[in-house]
Amino acid sequence: MYLVTNREIVGKTDTVELLGERPNHKGPNELRILRARRVARRWKLELLPDELTREEKIQWKLPIGRNYYASHLAALETVKRARDKNKHILFFVHGFNNDVASVLDRAAALEKRYGLIVVPFSWPANGGGLKGVTSYRSDKRDAFASKGALDRTLGIMQDHLKNITELARENLWRQAEEKHPDDGERRNALYTELMEKQCPVTINMMAHSMGNYLLKQVMKSLASEGTQLLFDNVVLVAADTNNKDHRSWVDRIRARRRVIVTINERDHALAVSRAKSGDEQLARLGHSINDLESGRAVYVNFTGAKGVDTSHAYFEGETVEKNPRIRTFFREAFRGDDAERRLAYKAARNVFEFD
Repeated sequence: MYLVTNREIVGKTDTVELLGERPNHKGPNELRILRARRVARRWKLELLPDELTREEKIQWKLPIGRNYYASHLAALETVKRARDKNKHILFFVHGFNNDVASVLDRAAALEKRYGLIVVPFSWPANGGGLKGVTSYRSDKRDAFASKGALDRTLGIMQDHLKNITELARENLWRQAEEKHPDDGERRNALYTELMEKQCPVTINMMAHSMGNYLLKQVMKSLASEGTQLLFDNVVLVAADTNNKDHRSWVDRIRARRRVIVTINERDHALAVSRAKSGDEQLARLGHSINDLESGRAVYVNFTGAKGVDTSHAYFEGETVEKNPRIRTFFREAFRGDDAERRLAYKAARNVFEFD
């Protein structure tokens, strides 16, 4: 698994202790990419060098004379793995009070449960080791400071996906031309067939909890990379951000299929968030079924559904074990499908619900 982060590098260890609780000392927009693997119930991290070696360029048939960076290698390997294993890719932005080990554990659980390849983006969400309200405010400041890092990540992903797609199309076109050099109709038909076989993979995004506040800050910028068409589905789960005026930034999210907003009015974590001092007292987007006015979002109400109760992470754990319909919903949402199609639509509130 690849991990993208703007956390500080604090040592030379190969454990999660390699990453600190604060933004990178070069600035909160500084990104690093690491390989993560679990060995004997512990995570081992490998910090990738900034640039690809000559051997790596040869392996991936890249021009020797050009500079390629770690993100390019991560993108190539992730897309190849997705195609080889016929799995979909989920870009995951976590929420409040998540250390590195927790982020990797959750990403691994998502991979196993839903048959995905997960790429987590980890921002400094430890509260600086603080607790309670102070921790919440510290994480919120770090989320705001990390908006540039997430924006850069989305832009880099967009560029690499475009380059990988164009290269694949060129190779497939050559195959079709070599097979049918004198028959344009058969060449075009073969090219279309090869393209359909080559691109069964979708790329989707989930922002959870305060990760939605971070995404909101990205989307508010008129120059944001986040407004590019990158994902098939974007799923905003238990969004810890204001319900008020959410349309102003949610409508700027571009997706090939769906922008999905999930709601649980009994969400205990969001109830606590709303009770904090300051502007957190406003209703949270993931906690209210009022004023659901986005022209782009598909709103899904999980309140009262079997197994949900007061859960803040109802895409995992006992909730999806007790309720196969919820498990099916998230499986389809994370694979670029229209996950709401089996649910009942309540026009009065503009929301889909589980019967």
